[in-house]
Amino acid sequence: MTLKQFATAAALGVAFAAATLAPASAETFRLSHNTNDTTTWQKGAEKFNELLKESSGGEMDIRIFPNAQLTGGDQMKQAEMVGRGSLDFVVTSAINVTPLVPEMAVFSLPYLYSDYDDVDATTSGAPGEKMKEILAEKGIVVLAWGENGFREVTNNVKPVKAPADMQGLKMRVAGPMYIDVMNALGANPQQMQWTETFSALQQGVVDGQENPIGAVIIPQRVYEVQKYLTTWHYSYDPIFIGVSKQLWDSWDAETQTMVRSAAEEAMTYQKDVTRKETSEGVAFLTEQGMEVYEPTAEEIDAFRQATKPAFDSWAQKVGPDLVALFQETIEGGSDTGTANDDTVTPTGGQDAAAGTDQGAAAQ
Repeated sequence: MTLKQFATAAALGVAFAAATLAPASAETFRLSHNTNDTTTWQKGAEKFNELLKESSGGEMDIRIFPNAQLTGGDQMKQAEMVGRGSLDFVVTSAINVTPLVPEMAVFSLPYLYSDYDDVDATTSGAPGEKMKEILAEKGIVVLAWGENGFREVTNNVKPVKAPADMQGLKMRVAGPMYIDVMNALGANPQQMQWTETFSALQQGVVDGQENPIGAVIIPQRVYEVQKYLTTWHYSYDPIFIGVSKQLWDSWDAETQTMVRSAAEEAMTYQKDVTRKETSEGVAFLTEQGMEVYEPTAEEIDAFRQATKPAFDSWAQKVGPDLVALFQETIEGGSDTGTANDDTVTPTGGQDAAAGTDQGAAAQ
């Protein structure tokens, strides 16, 4: 064998060895979420992909589709597609799943929560586990809970300081429960896909909208088309990473553990980023020219009383026993706020606002 032939054979041997040691081509999965690629939803999805690639040795890869592209912009259909097994993963919020799983509206009942401690007690406790069971029955395995956040109200007409200020405002909303809440306040609710909302606000088709600060209002630049914001933190909306049960059941226990671990770490990261951005959000929005009103505890209580009919109606729809489980967990796990006849009284001021400006994105 000549020196040249030896070198060629050696090179081929190295290449063969590398090929046998390298992982097979990555299996690519599709993940859909509601918002654009600037939000903490996207950051959480990207972190999930990064962690999953690393832990699988490059054998698993996630292709992320923002703005509900795979459902033609219909954010409500994503969970249904995952449940049917036609979509692998979804990052979506509780309120967006209510057409498929009405019980998910329990998270967003008006003024159920007062702060992050209340929220975390439910998502990490028995209520969160119960909701996972309910979603599994619809073909969706919840891997981890993240943060959309407390939803705040914005509009272009006037400052909102009391329930009467909502009278007649044309408000874009994400789902049926929020329609009832707005009707209780005397507003004119219009259900609309998020992909249509920015232009509707810009053109005056609607006067306002409600969403979290850190997850939606800032990253989706809502402040460019809205003048007034009130940190009334009337409703909370968690997000979650869900996987098709069909896909989940096809994996062995080791793979399931790996995927769940990556999802949990990714959502912890997403939640931390969202809360940080929310805590800094009021100052940023003020700098951008928005007029921000932070209600007192007494003013927030007035909103709570005004939305009580919607709370009562939806508590019956989602199930009194389920609502009681959430309330009991909140009462037992929160040091701030005590449950009254229906909900936990929210706190007012900057601290509460920081806990509600979160990322929103039922959008």
